[in-house]
Amino acid sequence: MVMTYLTRNIESKINRLLTIFPVVMLIGSRQTGKTSLCQNIRPKWQYFDLENSSDFDLICEDFNFFFTEHPTHIIIDEAQESAELFRHLRGVIDANREQKGRFLLTGSSSPELLKNASDTLAGRIAIVEIGTLKMNEINQQPLPHFYQIFENDLTIDILTTLKTMSDPADDPIQLFLKGGYPEPLFYEDNFAYQAWMENYFKSYVNQDIRRLFPRLDITRFRRFISTLSSLSGTIINKAQLGRAINVSEVTIADYLDIADNTFIWRIIRSYESNKSKAVVKMPKGLIRDSGLNHYLLGIENREKLLRSPHVGHNFESFVIEEIIKGIQATELTHWDYHYFRTRNGAEIDLILEGNFGLLPIEIKFGQNTSLRQLTSLTQFIERHDLPLGIVINNCVEIKMLSNNIIQIPVGFL
Repeated sequence: MVMTYLTRNIESKINRLLTIFPVVMLIGSRQTGKTSLCQNIRPKWQYFDLENSSDFDLICEDFNFFFTEHPTHIIIDEAQESAELFRHLRGVIDANREQKGRFLLTGSSSPELLKNASDTLAGRIAIVEIGTLKMNEINQQPLPHFYQIFENDLTIDILTTLKTMSDPADDPIQLFLKGGYPEPLFYEDNFAYQAWMENYFKSYVNQDIRRLFPRLDITRFRRFISTLSSLSGTIINKAQLGRAINVSEVTIADYLDIADNTFIWRIIRSYESNKSKAVVKMPKGLIRDSGLNHYLLGIENREKLLRSPHVGHNFESFVIEEIIKGIQATELTHWDYHYFRTRNGAEIDLILEGNFGLLPIEIKFGQNTSLRQLTSLTQFIERHDLPLGIVINNCVEIKMLSNNIIQIPVGFL
């Protein structure tokens, strides 16, 4: 097996940030390609790995000496291994505050990492999240034109031209099945893929979580993550989940925060406005990578996927992650994501909010979606006086379902 570097959507954004900040740090779960990305966009920079004992000793036994010898153009991998690194970096940066693009850092599976970096290097560092591969990255296509709609106020006009501007992804269902971890995508047989996923999950629980939270009940936490896989894309009832694995609701809240902060799980808050009084306020959540989610559920092939009772919610989770990863690759700022549900059962799968406006999105696994299935979306658009809403499904063409609701194939994301 030969690993091939796959160009990432986020590369141009990182290059831009390196002209603005002295330090750019890439964060995300293990094995998402952060190291390869750094080495590819800055191949001439010196590379150090803090999980390598010799590199750790070289840097951390005498920070002053190291940064005197290496004042700029270095990559430091797994920065969470040194709590003192950021404090020393601050002094190095402030000695030559005007110089930009000096350091690339990576970090994974550490809730304290973001806090340390943000607190110590405020104004000096840009932090970029790196998820698993997006569909267009796997197919080595450019970022789809869909994301241009967020550059200005929302209009329906640009969406109707997507068909001539973008090439859809090949077989989105297969990409949905396998997910986006770079390494197992190159495996040619299913056993190798499943073995990789098994060892990845074991490493996450037995190494990362055990190291970060030594007092945590690892057995219960492993059972908690496995249970979460069947709840991906749904509203999380902490009390019910606690009873299922025999822990308190407070412990479940802690577990959810740990899973979110270590990039396995994504918490999605409810959308609240003064126009919607009876809103369900419990958070929804999803397993971030569909391939890992399917592994945890024992879904090994396309037939099992299509027969799974979880396929609808899993597809919703997959699409939400695709959209979030796409927006993160743009230069868009001041945006957020939510879901919407009322106590009467009205629900919108994803609501995007930013300078572009408010965009409600419904996600359906099938190929055909009728207006009868979109009552909640129609009412939400009317109540908030919005220019459009979107339906994303497995259809083969872009189609107007009404004067302000447009259907877009998932392959165009």
